[in-house]
Amino acid sequence: MPELLALRTEMTRFMMQYKFGIDEIMTKISILREEFAELHAYNPIEHVSSRLKSPESIIEKVERKGINPEFDDIRLAITDIAGVRVTCSFVSDAYRVFEMLTSQSDVTVLAVKDYIANPKPNGYKSLHAVIEVPVFLSAGVVPVIVEVQIRTIAMDFWASLEHKIYYKYRDNVPQDLLDGLKDAADTAARLDKDMERLHQQVRGLHPSADEIKTPERAIAQLKQLRDNL
Repeated sequence: MPELLALRTEMTRFMMQYKFGIDEIMTKISILREEFAELHAYNPIEHVSSRLKSPESIIEKVERKGINPEFDDIRLAITDIAGVRVTCSFVSDAYRVFEMLTSQSDVTVLAVKDYIANPKPNGYKSLHAVIEVPVFLSAGVVPVIVEVQIRTIAMDFWASLEHKIYYKYRDNVPQDLLDGLKDAADTAARLDKDMERLHQQVRGLHPSADEIKTPERAIAQLKQLRDNL
Protein backbone atom coordinates (compact mmCIF):
# COMPACT_ATOMS: atom_id res chain seq x y z
CA MET A 1 0.00 0.00 0.00
CA PRO A 2 2.72 2.61 0.78
CA GLU A 3 4.29 1.90 -2.62
CA LEU A 4 0.96 2.47 -4.38
CA LEU A 5 0.38 5.70 -2.51
CA ALA A 6 3.87 6.90 -3.40
CA LEU A 7 3.28 6.04 -7.08
CA ARG A 8 -0.04 7.87 -7.03
CA THR A 9 1.61 10.95 -5.52
CA GLU A 10 4.39 10.86 -8.12
CA MET A 11 1.90 10.52 -10.98
CA THR A 12 -0.14 13.43 -9.61
CA ARG A 13 3.00 15.57 -9.38
CA PHE A 14 4.01 14.53 -12.92
CA MET A 15 0.63 15.47 -14.42
CA MET A 16 0.39 18.72 -12.46
CA GLN A 17 3.69 19.91 -13.91
CA TYR A 18 2.27 19.59 -17.42
CA LYS A 19 -0.97 21.24 -16.38
CA PHE A 20 1.02 24.17 -15.02
CA GLY A 21 3.11 24.24 -18.21
CA ILE A 22 -0.11 24.67 -20.16
CA ASP A 23 -1.14 27.44 -17.77
CA GLU A 24 2.14 29.25 -18.44
CA ILE A 25 1.65 29.16 -22.21
CA MET A 26 -2.03 30.07 -21.99
CA THR A 27 -1.12 33.07 -19.83
CA LYS A 28 1.48 34.24 -22.33
CA ILE A 29 -0.98 33.97 -25.20
CA SER A 30 -3.76 35.58 -23.17
CA ILE A 31 -1.51 38.57 -22.47
CA LEU A 32 -0.68 38.95 -26.17
CA ARG A 33 -4.32 38.59 -27.10
CA GLU A 34 -5.48 41.20 -24.60
CA GLU A 35 -2.71 43.61 -25.59
CA PHE A 36 -3.74 43.42 -29.24
CA ALA A 37 -7.41 43.83 -28.32
CA GLU A 38 -6.73 46.95 -26.26
CA LEU A 39 -3.89 48.68 -28.08
CA HIS A 40 -3.89 47.56 -31.70
CA ALA A 41 -6.40 47.78 -34.51
CA TYR A 42 -6.06 44.11 -35.38
CA ASN A 43 -5.76 40.94 -33.28
CA PRO A 44 -4.01 37.96 -34.95
CA ILE A 45 -5.27 35.45 -32.37
CA GLU A 46 -8.81 34.19 -32.98
CA HIS A 47 -9.09 31.27 -30.57
CA VAL A 48 -6.95 29.35 -28.06
CA SER A 49 -7.51 25.88 -26.60
CA SER A 50 -5.48 23.37 -24.63
CA ARG A 51 -5.47 19.70 -23.80
CA LEU A 52 -3.65 17.44 -21.36
CA LYS A 53 -3.17 13.77 -22.19
CA SER A 54 -4.84 11.46 -19.70
CA PRO A 55 -2.68 9.03 -17.69
CA GLU A 56 -4.35 6.21 -19.63
CA SER A 57 -3.31 7.75 -22.97
CA ILE A 58 0.25 8.19 -21.71
CA ILE A 59 0.44 4.57 -20.54
CA GLU A 60 -0.94 3.37 -23.88
CA LYS A 61 1.70 5.35 -25.77
CA VAL A 62 4.46 4.11 -23.45
CA GLU A 63 3.47 0.53 -24.21
CA ARG A 64 3.02 1.12 -27.95
CA LYS A 65 6.35 2.93 -28.34
CA GLY A 66 8.27 0.61 -26.00
CA ILE A 67 9.31 3.51 -23.75
CA ASN A 68 10.95 2.77 -20.43
CA PRO A 69 8.15 3.36 -17.87
CA GLU A 70 10.13 5.80 -15.72
CA PHE A 71 8.90 9.36 -15.38
CA ASP A 72 12.19 10.89 -16.56
CA ASP A 73 12.22 8.69 -19.66
CA ILE A 74 8.56 9.41 -20.40
CA ARG A 75 9.25 13.13 -20.06
CA LEU A 76 11.97 12.95 -22.71
CA ALA A 77 10.23 10.55 -25.10
CA ILE A 78 6.69 11.95 -25.18
CA THR A 79 6.60 15.64 -26.08
CA ASP A 80 2.86 16.07 -26.64
CA ILE A 81 1.56 15.36 -23.13
CA ALA A 82 0.70 19.04 -22.83
CA GLY A 83 -0.71 20.78 -25.88
CA VAL A 84 -1.88 24.28 -26.77
CA ARG A 85 -3.58 25.18 -30.04
CA VAL A 86 -3.77 28.73 -31.39
CA THR A 87 -6.15 29.51 -34.23
CA CYS A 88 -5.51 32.55 -36.42
CA SER A 89 -7.39 34.14 -39.30
CA PHE A 90 -4.52 34.29 -41.76
CA VAL A 91 -1.37 32.37 -42.62
CA SER A 92 0.88 35.33 -41.87
CA ASP A 93 -0.71 35.53 -38.42
CA ALA A 94 0.43 31.98 -37.63
CA TYR A 95 4.05 32.93 -38.20
CA ARG A 96 3.60 36.20 -36.36
CA VAL A 97 2.21 34.48 -33.26
CA PHE A 98 5.00 31.90 -33.44
CA GLU A 99 7.58 34.67 -33.48
CA MET A 100 5.99 36.60 -30.60
CA LEU A 101 5.74 33.50 -28.42
CA THR A 102 9.11 31.90 -29.11
CA SER A 103 11.07 35.17 -28.86
CA GLN A 104 10.22 35.46 -25.16
CA SER A 105 13.30 35.01 -23.00
CA ASP A 106 11.96 32.14 -20.87
CA VAL A 107 10.77 30.07 -23.82
CA THR A 108 13.16 27.48 -25.26
CA VAL A 109 12.36 26.01 -28.68
CA LEU A 110 13.22 22.31 -28.87
CA ALA A 111 11.76 21.44 -32.27
CA VAL A 112 9.76 23.01 -35.09
CA LYS A 113 7.75 21.31 -37.82
CA ASP A 114 6.35 23.69 -40.40
CA TYR A 115 3.50 21.75 -41.99
CA ILE A 116 2.18 25.01 -43.46
CA ALA A 117 5.15 25.38 -45.79
CA ASN A 118 5.49 21.59 -46.10
CA PRO A 119 2.06 19.95 -45.72
CA LYS A 120 1.68 16.28 -44.92
CA PRO A 121 0.77 14.04 -47.90
CA ASN A 122 -2.88 13.95 -46.80
CA GLY A 123 -3.06 17.77 -46.86
CA TYR A 124 -2.65 18.46 -43.13
CA LYS A 125 -1.31 21.95 -42.41
CA SER A 126 -0.20 23.51 -39.14
CA LEU A 127 2.87 25.05 -37.54
CA HIS A 128 4.09 22.85 -34.67
CA ALA A 129 6.57 24.03 -32.05
CA VAL A 130 7.80 21.88 -29.17
CA ILE A 131 8.84 24.38 -26.52
CA GLU A 132 10.06 24.30 -22.95
CA VAL A 133 8.95 26.72 -20.23
CA PRO A 134 9.94 26.99 -16.56
CA VAL A 135 7.30 26.13 -13.98
CA PHE A 136 7.97 27.50 -10.51
CA LEU A 137 6.93 25.04 -7.81
CA SER A 138 7.46 25.01 -4.05
CA ALA A 139 10.41 22.62 -4.45
CA GLY A 140 12.04 24.64 -7.22
CA VAL A 141 11.90 25.30 -10.94
CA VAL A 142 10.84 22.48 -13.29
CA PRO A 143 11.29 22.76 -17.07
CA VAL A 144 8.12 21.54 -18.81
CA ILE A 145 7.67 20.64 -22.47
CA VAL A 146 4.55 21.87 -24.25
CA GLU A 147 3.59 21.30 -27.88
CA VAL A 148 2.07 24.40 -29.49
CA GLN A 149 0.12 24.12 -32.73
CA ILE A 150 -0.64 27.30 -34.66
CA ARG A 151 -2.97 27.21 -37.64
CA THR A 152 -5.62 29.15 -39.53
CA ILE A 153 -9.38 28.72 -39.13
CA ALA A 154 -9.52 26.82 -42.44
CA MET A 155 -6.68 24.49 -41.36
CA ASP A 156 -8.36 23.89 -38.02
CA PHE A 157 -11.72 23.12 -39.64
CA TRP A 158 -10.07 20.60 -41.96
CA ALA A 159 -8.10 18.97 -39.11
CA SER A 160 -11.28 18.64 -37.05
CA LEU A 161 -13.01 16.87 -39.94
CA GLU A 162 -10.03 14.56 -40.47
CA HIS A 163 -10.00 13.66 -36.76
CA LYS A 164 -13.70 12.76 -36.81
CA ILE A 165 -13.26 10.57 -39.89
CA TYR A 166 -10.23 8.72 -38.51
CA TYR A 167 -11.93 8.33 -35.12
CA LYS A 168 -14.86 6.59 -36.80
CA TYR A 169 -12.93 4.41 -39.26
CA ARG A 170 -9.62 4.00 -37.38
CA ASP A 171 -7.12 2.59 -39.91
CA ASN A 172 -9.78 1.58 -42.46
CA VAL A 173 -10.84 4.90 -43.95
CA PRO A 174 -12.52 4.36 -47.35
CA GLN A 175 -10.45 5.65 -50.25
CA ASP A 176 -13.21 7.97 -51.45
CA LEU A 177 -13.15 9.72 -48.08
CA LEU A 178 -9.35 10.01 -48.22
CA ASP A 179 -9.63 11.53 -51.70
CA GLY A 180 -12.33 13.88 -50.47
CA LEU A 181 -10.16 14.95 -47.54
CA LYS A 182 -7.29 15.76 -49.88
CA ASP A 183 -9.61 17.78 -52.12
CA ALA A 184 -10.92 19.62 -49.06
CA ALA A 185 -7.35 20.37 -47.96
CA ASP A 186 -6.60 21.87 -51.37
CA THR A 187 -9.79 23.95 -51.17
CA ALA A 188 -8.85 25.17 -47.67
CA ALA A 189 -5.38 26.10 -48.93
CA ARG A 190 -6.85 28.14 -51.77
CA LEU A 191 -9.21 29.85 -49.34
CA ASP A 192 -6.31 30.74 -47.04
CA LYS A 193 -4.39 32.12 -49.99
CA ASP A 194 -7.30 34.26 -51.19
CA MET A 195 -8.07 35.50 -47.68
CA GLU A 196 -4.40 36.37 -47.13
CA ARG A 197 -4.31 38.32 -50.39
CA LEU A 198 -7.44 40.28 -49.46
CA HIS A 199 -6.14 40.87 -45.94
CA GLN A 200 -2.87 42.27 -47.23
CA GLN A 201 -4.68 44.46 -49.76
CA VAL A 202 -6.82 45.94 -46.99
CA ARG A 203 -3.64 46.67 -45.06
CA GLY A 204 -2.11 48.21 -48.17
CA LEU A 205 0.68 45.64 -48.58
CA HIS A 206 -0.43 44.11 -51.92
CA PRO A 207 1.51 40.81 -51.99
CA SER A 208 2.01 38.79 -55.15
CA ALA A 209 -1.08 36.85 -56.17
CA ASP A 210 1.06 33.72 -56.52
CA GLU A 211 2.82 33.84 -53.18
CA ILE A 212 1.92 34.35 -49.55
CA LYS A 213 4.72 36.24 -47.91
CA THR A 214 5.20 35.29 -44.28
CA PRO A 215 7.01 37.79 -42.01
CA GLU A 216 10.71 37.84 -42.82
CA ARG A 217 11.80 37.70 -39.18
CA ALA A 218 9.70 34.59 -38.57
CA ILE A 219 11.14 32.85 -41.63
CA ALA A 220 14.67 33.72 -40.58
CA GLN A 221 13.98 32.43 -37.08
CA LEU A 222 12.57 29.16 -38.42
CA LYS A 223 15.66 28.65 -40.60
CA GLN A 224 17.97 29.39 -37.70
CA LEU A 225 16.10 26.98 -35.46
CA ARG A 226 16.24 24.27 -38.10
CA ASP A 227 20.00 24.70 -38.43
CA ASN A 228 20.55 24.66 -34.68
CA LEU A 229 18.34 21.74 -33.72
